[in-house]
Amino acid sequence: MKSILLKLLFFLFIASQIQAQELLPFVENYSKSDYQGDNQIWNVAQGKDNAMYFANNHYLLRYDGVIWEKYTLPNKTIIRSILIEGDKIYSGSYKEFGYWYRKQGKMHYVSITKNLRLFDEKDNEEIWKIFRFNGSLYFQSFNDVFIYNGKTIKKIKFPFLISYCFFIDKNLYVASVQDGIFKMNGKRIANPKGWNILKNTVVHAIEKYKNETYIFTQKKGVFIVEKKGLRPWNNPLNETLKSTTINVAKFIKGDKLIIGTGNKGVIILDLNSNLYKNIDRNNVLMNNSILSIGFDKEDDLWLGLDNGIAHVEVNSPISFFYDNSGILGSVYSVATTNKGYLIASNHGIFEFGSGRFNMLPNTQGQGWNITKIGTKYIIGHNDGTFSYDNGSLSKINGASGGWNLSKSSINNTYFQSTYSGILVYDDLYNLSHYKIIKDLAKPIKYVAQNKKNEIWAADNYRGLYRVLLDDDYKTKKIENVTQQSKIKNDFGIKIFEFRKEILFLIDNSWYTYNSITNKLEENELFNANFRNVSDVVAIDEDHFMVLQNGILYHIYATGNKFVWNIIQEKYYKGKLINENLRIFKNDNHYLLNLDDGFISLQLKYENKQHKALRVEGFSDNVLIADNSKIKFNKELKINVISGMYGASKPNLFYKLNKSKDFTPISDGVILLNNLSSGYHSIVIYKHDGASYEKVEDFSFKVAQPWYFSLWMILLYLFVIAAVLFLYYKWNKLRYTQKLKLQAEELKHQREILEMELKAENELNVQEYEKHILELELQTKSSEVAGKSLSIAKQSEMIENIQNILDSEKDFNKLKSEIKKAIKINEVNKHEWEIFETNLNQIHNEFIINLTKKFPSLTPKDIKLCVYLKMNLSSKEIAPLMNISFRGVELHRYRLRKKLNLNQDENLSKFLLTV
Repeated sequence: MKSILLKLLFFLFIASQIQAQELLPFVENYSKSDYQGDNQIWNVAQGKDNAMYFANNHYLLRYDGVIWEKYTLPNKTIIRSILIEGDKIYSGSYKEFGYWYRKQGKMHYVSITKNLRLFDEKDNEEIWKIFRFNGSLYFQSFNDVFIYNGKTIKKIKFPFLISYCFFIDKNLYVASVQDGIFKMNGKRIANPKGWNILKNTVVHAIEKYKNETYIFTQKKGVFIVEKKGLRPWNNPLNETLKSTTINVAKFIKGDKLIIGTGNKGVIILDLNSNLYKNIDRNNVLMNNSILSIGFDKEDDLWLGLDNGIAHVEVNSPISFFYDNSGILGSVYSVATTNKGYLIASNHGIFEFGSGRFNMLPNTQGQGWNITKIGTKYIIGHNDGTFSYDNGSLSKINGASGGWNLSKSSINNTYFQSTYSGILVYDDLYNLSHYKIIKDLAKPIKYVAQNKKNEIWAADNYRGLYRVLLDDDYKTKKIENVTQQSKIKNDFGIKIFEFRKEILFLIDNSWYTYNSITNKLEENELFNANFRNVSDVVAIDEDHFMVLQNGILYHIYATGNKFVWNIIQEKYYKGKLINENLRIFKNDNHYLLNLDDGFISLQLKYENKQHKALRVEGFSDNVLIADNSKIKFNKELKINVISGMYGASKPNLFYKLNKSKDFTPISDGVILLNNLSSGYHSIVIYKHDGASYEKVEDFSFKVAQPWYFSLWMILLYLFVIAAVLFLYYKWNKLRYTQKLKLQAEELKHQREILEMELKAENELNVQEYEKHILELELQTKSSEVAGKSLSIAKQSEMIENIQNILDSEKDFNKLKSEIKKAIKINEVNKHEWEIFETNLNQIHNEFIINLTKKFPSLTPKDIKLCVYLKMNLSSKEIAPLMNISFRGVELHRYRLRKKLNLNQDENLSKFLLTV
């Protein structure tokens, strides 16, 4: 009875020790949409090239940390198993096994069983396991084992169905499905004594740990081999394992046992502390059915799932608290307690312990900050400030929005920054008693003090204030230091205390206060070491964290030197709460808040980034070697492969052609387009936050564009020569045609000249005739003038006769004088006819135009118009028309009416226009 009681107490003690831990390793899940393959992953192994290989139904998958590759067998059958030795990746499938090798960036398959009749027609043979034993390779199916020594294949057929074969201490064990385990001795097999309990059960693993052999069964749990037989594993976890369906198990470095189950995900047991972690679909795993387990050289875990792949960083210094339930929301602060964790989130204040959340009463809403003072936890909340002590919660004050609580570096006073200003707690034994800093009633985010009667306060929005106080914390003076220092961009100022010195992070630059000039001055040490830092969080005097270009770095300070340790972005990408990073230190760990949980990181963690890299360049999906040539205007894809998948994966940047800027390498891939022809080089650097270290380079040449190739240049020369030849021929033909045209043109010009000469002669003749006519016209005009003169003389004669008649009284003498005057001035009738004819010829065109316009004119009217056009006066016209002066005037009057002229119009001028 006493022994039974002791055993029960022991069992209860062990059970209390193995309760599941909430902190889990980081897990990266890869679904079939990532690797573009099938569901099940039957086998996992890492190759000599550091790439991970997976047996994925119809595909052999390869993942080097940058790209996924998939390959199929020639017969398209399902790949169930792989084994890697050197550069060969052996695989087993349906009635087929062989090996793969990599060449020119591609995997190639060589069949070992091709053209060999190894498999029975009726057998449904699939190779489920490959292992090396006694110098030969063993390919195991459900019915047979094929032993390959590199040249020949020997087949061993078993009279029962095989689950798996195992080799332990140079002994080979064959696990049957129903008849238990058999030990092979050559071709002979026998059941080990005392192992009958394994009959009618399936054994999925046999592993050795600290000189003890463990047998893992599918549904009966775990057994340990003893001299007389088997005994059940004396661990409370064993009872749990009986209902989980063990699929695979492995002991790994660090005294850990990994058990992959069929319905509970993976169990990671720490054999030293007897504590275990269960990673399944309830937290971070995609699938609860574990089909295979593999490891990489970082001793991290790779799980082949029933639907996907999981990479579990079991040896990483970083652990995670995940909340997939949505109860927590975004975590703004976290602290450890003796019962678990105390968490402040945007949903409220929670206790977490024994795998359950418990919201503290009256704390629903935004929680901001948790600070431990002695045994108490001071909680800043949207509704006020609370004190938590050993599970008991009490409200200290109702000042809303306790963003941060900071301790003075000169005494035990604490300052709390709130929505409405600053609270002062100067009595740790009576936290309900506090003081308020007057004249600063605005949202204050950060407060610090390193001198008596002086504090520094950073506004939540913009501005930094220096507050001078008396001994009773009454305000004496408030200065806006950023305004005094003429700093324009003073938004979101961070106050950082480093070794009792207060620094200010303003617009990515570091400042300290000069008490002599009363202005801020740039801090050389921090500006030299921490450029482009957007946030900073203190851990303790020698440790702090900075956020630089979106990457977190854990900084360890030794004197004036700083050791940078990168925390890879994959752990917190998209999960950081901007402007609200908080750290809680717990012994040698610290906790960092995230959107849906928090990170636990070792304080003395040093991330020694792996330096060895392999660079593979691909153009048109063809691998190119270093210093190779690629075609013009082709994309170049450069894969930078570190072979690291966990925490030691390097943070990489590159420079192209000695450029000034460092470009981050995203997901290990560099894509280059639109490269000019000629030589190019890429230098790859590892960056630890403080400096860049060259780790690899890659050079290549871009060929000339096709239109500048040798053949194209020859073609261009040929075309140019042809063009020149054609141009010569064309010019020659053109010259010949030009000569012909010139001859024709000369002939034509000669003809034109002849025609011009002829025309000129005719024109000269016409001009001559015109000249003759003009002479004749002048003659006629002279005659007309003569006649006009004659007529004028006759008029004079008549006037003389009239005078004689008036003066002479003697009739005879009068008669004699009249005869004498008539004789002297007698006008010949023939001359008068000639006068009228010439007059009509001279004014022929005028007469014609006048007759057309005014057909009603009489010959006498026309004669008068001619005389008027000749500008003769009425007195001169009267004798010409043989009428009196008055008759001329009356005729003129009648003519004006016939021509429809107004009184204002001059008759002579009108006739000149006709």
